[in-house]
Formats: sequence, structure tokens, C-alpha cells
Amino acid sequence: MKPQIHEFHRHPAAPWLELRVSRPSTHCFRLHAHDEYSIGIVDLGTASFHHAHGPEDVAQHSAVLIEPGCWHACNPELPHNWAYRMLFVNADWLHAQTGTAALTFTQRALSSSSSQASAIVDQLCKPLHHAADIAQHNRLLLDFVHQHAEGSNVAQHEAADFPAIRHALQIMHSEPDADTQLATIAARLGMSASQFVRQFRTATGVTPGAYRLNLRINGARRLLADGSTLADAAHRMGFADQAHMQRSFKAHHSLTPGNYAQTAAIQMQAA
Repeated sequence: MKPQIHEFHRHPAAPWLELRVSRPSTHCFRLHAHDEYSIGIVDLGTASFHHAHGPEDVAQHSAVLIEPGCWHACNPELPHNWAYRMLFVNADWLHAQTGTAALTFTQRALSSSSSQASAIVDQLCKPLHHAADIAQHNRLLLDFVHQHAEGSNVAQHEAADFPAIRHALQIMHSEPDADTQLATIAARLGMSASQFVRQFRTATGVTPGAYRLNLRINGARRLLADGSTLADAAHRMGFADQAHMQRSFKAHHSLTPGNYAQTAAIQMQAA
């Protein structure tokens, strides 16, 4: 059987980890953000890594490090193929393991010349086949994080300098499925819709509409990974319908939610 272009691997004994393996393709991504810490490696080709301090060029064997909530996109030099692997690490689990409230990577891209770092990321981004491998993987992961990230005892808050936008974010995170008009949120904050959009973009780098859509897509991904049906995930995350979720999910993740649900169901069996 022909392998999938994109596969997701999770070990039942390590629910804080999810590994994405993307084989050669020309797939591109819209600007997006994850809830997890992301540690990845380029296996083939070159790409442009866009983030708050980018863009940066990444080539074969380069590693990328992304914190939760960091808006980014990594796209190939068209028309050439590229391939990569990305390990997603649950933020709460990693904070508990490191005794911190937040972590910031000292660099978001490690060039292919950083052979030792690349070799470690290559090991981290391999599927776990046996439960006995998890302890060693955890040690390697935590050692890598200690070397390449700085911890803080204070959680980092988006829009720290914008109290009104922090309030808006609290509303959006507490009810991502709500059919609340953004103009209504703006009115709660004593702003016009245009003022709200301008201040929100200044504080976060994206529009409130893009931010809420990203929240919904991430929520749908979690539900699908836990076994929800496509219809249930679309309904619970406030999409207009299943087709709306499919279009949005594919634009952000380069595969349909149905494909993700199928590949996320591949569970490595503990030995």
C-alpha cells in the first residue's frame, strides 16, 4: 500500500507527544500557531521559515523550534519538494517536567551546520515503537530543551501590554465555539470594530478572525485525535458546517481533517 504523504504517530503510553512525518511534497501552509511546543527537522529540500523574527531559510538537516502561540509558516522553495518531521510536545507536561511556567527557545532555527543539535532532533523525531523507549526519549528531550530554551516562573501572556486585548483573548479562549460577532466583543471593550481589529493585530500579529479560526482548528485537531467524528468536531468547535472545517483545516495543516483522523488513529502498540 502506498504510504501517506502525512502521517501522525502517537504512543498510548506517551500521550504528551505527537509526531508528524511529512514525506516529499510541495505543500504550503498558511500562518498558524500551535498549542504545543514544536521541534522539527527538515529531511529534504529547502524552505522559508516565517515567524515573528523571520523569515529564515532552512535546508536539509536544519531544525526548527517553535513555542506555543508562536505564529509561523514554513513553506518550500517552489516548485521543489520538501519533507520534514515535527514533534509536538504538550505544553503543560513540559512545564511540569522543567519546573517552569513558560519556555522560550533561544533560537527558532538551528542550521544544518549544527550537526550535534540536528542529530538529537533527528532522534527525537522518530516514532516510538516500545514503551521501554519512552524514558530514554524523555531524557533526550529534556536535555535538549535545557540546552536550547530559557525558562520563566511567570507564564507568558499574549498582548501583555494591551489589557483590553488580553480580555478579548480570555473571551475567545473560553468560548472558541461561540457564534459571537467580533463587533460584539469590540463593543464589550468599548471599541469600534475597526479600532478592535487594529489593536488586536498590533498586539498579536494577526486579525481577531484569523486568531479565532486558528483556535477552532486546534480544538478540532484535539477532538479528532481523541476519536471524535468529523461532524461532532465541526459542531463543537463552532464551524458553520463540516465542509467549512475541512477547508480551514486543510489550509492550515495541508491535509483534510478526515486524513488527520485516519492517520492520528495509528497507535504504536506498547511492547
